Amino acid sequence: MKKIVVFGAGLSATYLIAYLEANAAEHNWNLTVIDQDLELAKSKCRKTETTCMQLDIMQEDAAIDVLQGASLAVSMLPAHLHIVLAKFCLKLNIHLATASYLSEEIKALNTDVQNANLIFLNECGLDPGIDHLSAMRLLNGIRKEGGEITEFESFTGGLVAPECEDNPWKYKFTWNPRNVVLAGSGGAVKFIHNNQYKYIPYHKVFRRTEIVEIPDYGKFEGYANRDSLKYRETYGLTDVQTMYRGTFRRPGFSKAWHCFVELGATDDSFVLEHSEQMTNRDFINTFLAFHPTDSIELKLKQYLRIDQDDVDLWERLESTGIFDKEIVGIKNATPAQMLQKILEKKWTLKETDRDMIVMWHRVNYIKAGKKHTTESSLVCEGIDKKHTAMAKTVGLPLAMACKLILTDSITQRGCILPITPEFYTPILSELETEGIVFNEVTVTE
Repeated sequence: MKKIVVFGAGLSATYLIAYLEANAAEHNWNLTVIDQDLELAKSKCRKTETTCMQLDIMQEDAAIDVLQGASLAVSMLPAHLHIVLAKFCLKLNIHLATASYLSEEIKALNTDVQNANLIFLNECGLDPGIDHLSAMRLLNGIRKEGGEITEFESFTGGLVAPECEDNPWKYKFTWNPRNVVLAGSGGAVKFIHNNQYKYIPYHKVFRRTEIVEIPDYGKFEGYANRDSLKYRETYGLTDVQTMYRGTFRRPGFSKAWHCFVELGATDDSFVLEHSEQMTNRDFINTFLAFHPTDSIELKLKQYLRIDQDDVDLWERLESTGIFDKEIVGIKNATPAQMLQKILEKKWTLKETDRDMIVMWHRVNYIKAGKKHTTESSLVCEGIDKKHTAMAKTVGLPLAMACKLILTDSITQRGCILPITPEFYTPILSELETEGIVFNEVTVTE
């Protein structure tokens, strides 16, 4: 019997735990689910054979004790805690799987992990994850047919299903709100376009967008992710002329969000004095010049140069509640934390809401002297607030990768990404049985 230990039972673990439980009997697995909230762990488990435990990963002795005899540990913890579990796994000779980006800290363990004949799998969720799986299948398929790839673009968005787009932004939080508020900050936005390296400073990220139309779902706008260049080597695209990865929102979102960026409301680098006493209006007024008679609304319009007839933009800003006289109620808060709290009251999913994942790749390539363009798109809609498309597309590919590791189907060793056929062929095939399907269209000039 092989023992699996899952750390973290949050939303993203819902489908992962269900999949591992469903396959446990067939593959002779023993499953343990650990969270700081025991009741949360219990709520995610359906099989009486599954062990649920309350534990803090920083309790080293207790964590090592529960890991004894395990074949695989799965980290659904916050990303900064993966390294803690990784070191335990290395010490105890246990495979590790996460959905998060491969950090420099974990990458530094690569030689030791290889020498121990272990797999430390990273970036096997949605984005990163399904984006890698689908992109590599597409790119390798083109190469196999003799195509020379010249351009690659890829976008992913976590949004709400069309019938749930009931606010002017057509957006609600379907994942970590903090990541949404801080999107685009904290690093250079870099990509290559037509063989020219491009850089977008944070204060302009949301004013440089691209419009993409997905059949049956309409138009989306994409803004650039932090660093597209690092995936050229990963995808074998070192000579590609265009490499661009980004995030999808509905059209109009980015222009309105740019207002918060320009205002300074997304800044996370300093604490606001007396933040616990501020109303939403006070918070916005903090960034505006004093005027004895002008309203906050008028000052904001003048400061951000919002035209009087830009009704759609103004409607989006008003709908967030930023002009309400309600106390925000956070002590020693940064601007970003204040904005997040305000938005959560308006952008939290209702019980009846369903989310939606949209992913899109475009590859331009030359084959037999002709130019070809292939577009590959995925749309996945959630069932309800608990069984979300986000949780499904993060949890299932990681769970399926766990099965491949536990059945000795993976030959690679070290700190790896799921970019080889031994990962993407079986996982994408099984995802299709779960309704996660890519539609491809190729056009030849």
